[in-house]
Amino acid sequence: MSRRQRHQLPRLKVRKGDTVRVNSGPDKGKEGEVVSVDPQRRRLTVEGVNVGHKHQRPTQQNQDGQIIDYLLPVDVSNVAVVCPRTGQPGRVGFRFEGDRKVRYHRVSGEELP
Repeated sequence: MSRRQRHQLPRLKVRKGDTVRVNSGPDKGKEGEVVSVDPQRRRLTVEGVNVGHKHQRPTQQNQDGQIIDYLLPVDVSNVAVVCPRTGQPGRVGFRFEGDRKVRYHRVSGEELP
């Protein structure tokens, strides 16, 4: 990745630790906390959403086979950040309060951590 490409990475407004609600897809309506964010691919992993299953066959060490659940990424356009105070989903904006840049919920106007 060249220096120019690195500086052109998209700025995502959703961060790790935010609570989000899924807007579309098979998991529509589910809420969960963001576990990881990949700004280059514009994808994020949300706890309890888009769960994949891996079937593990029995081995010498593990006599019983098992099904392992793992999280798959979701596109950032398919989620909305949930306001911690009102519980409404919405977009995130930025504003300056004095010399401080603050993230806020655009529906309720509440400041986000």
